[in-house]
Amino acid sequence: MKKLAFALATLAGVSIATSVQAQDITVGFVTSLSGKASSIGLNYEKGFNAAVAYKSEVNGHKIKVIRLDDVSDPSAATQAARKLVEQEKVDIMVGTSSAPGATAMMGIANELKVPLIAISPVLLKVPAEGHPWGIAIPQTPSLMVKVIADRMKRDGVKTAGFIGFNDSWGDLVYNGAKTAEAAGGPKVTSNERYARTDTTVTAQALKVLATKPDGLYDGGSATQGALPLIELRKLGYKGGFFGTPSLLNRDFVRVGGKAVEGVQVSAGPVIVTSQLPDSHYSKKIGTTFHEIFKKANNTEADDGFSGYAFDGWLVFLKAAEVALAKAKPGTQEFREALMNAIYSNKDVTGVHAIYNFNPKSYYGVDERSLVVVKLANGKWMYQP
Repeated sequence: MKKLAFALATLAGVSIATSVQAQDITVGFVTSLSGKASSIGLNYEKGFNAAVAYKSEVNGHKIKVIRLDDVSDPSAATQAARKLVEQEKVDIMVGTSSAPGATAMMGIANELKVPLIAISPVLLKVPAEGHPWGIAIPQTPSLMVKVIADRMKRDGVKTAGFIGFNDSWGDLVYNGAKTAEAAGGPKVTSNERYARTDTTVTAQALKVLATKPDGLYDGGSATQGALPLIELRKLGYKGGFFGTPSLLNRDFVRVGGKAVEGVQVSAGPVIVTSQLPDSHYSKKIGTTFHEIFKKANNTEADDGFSGYAFDGWLVFLKAAEVALAKAKPGTQEFREALMNAIYSNKDVTGVHAIYNFNPKSYYGVDERSLVVVKLANGKWMYQP
């Protein structure tokens, strides 16, 4: 098992102490600061920086943050979750940077009965008894794909190839494409896979081309999500490229270059905050997020991942307001009160969505949480 890399347990504005005071709320945050998922993990880190800068106390109770690096390894994410609960005695966890890692953490949350706010999709069955001990902030993969499949259909795309990761994220996108097909969306003509560490996908791209699709679903993410699109363009493919919010990453644009120009992606509205009408629910909080993000990180927010970390913090803050009236931090009663509050709070507005969670699902968003954007001259543009 890879050794966990531990970051400092404190942030500017967060309680600095050698031991957790009784009234403090302790949050464990896991992301991928190294390894193959770090291009995404660093965005989550920056979003979390902005979140803590936005608010670091609830009703007079300071928030202590313990940060861990899962080195892009689901087994390390599991170890990190156990450490946070069993050794650090956290009240709630937030993490991590990949679907496999978040799914692993959710398994520990359900086992040890500690709330988890997953900031990547979760591929795990809801417990048959009781309720999940966590929620997932991102839009459901099926919803991500449905929105882009609807746009493909509107654009006249009748057939679509698929190429994606050979892991749970690839499964989620492919299953969403097949569900969209059953509902009248483009017919899926291929199911080609590659590893996140692969450096070539020529064989897979040739198989996709052989099916002569009108468009292509990209079931990858971040930097590696650009690989099949680059290869297909080299091979002369002229069809359209379509994807999910997992492609909303600076490295995807940088590495993909001209090959990924024109790709259309379903996206949380935060990616195009300045282009939204003033009446949009995300406009006000999204504008605030971008302002705080720039101050906290000395750079602009130009991805969707950082917004998931920020929204996770908003959901936590709202739940903490309710839970503090029922129990003291550092107790199992407080953990239970946090989880119950996450389920009972309604219409929590974030930069990505209006959240309404319930004990029968890990997810709590609807189609309002997604818009369609198109990459033009290296910039994501809102497509009404």
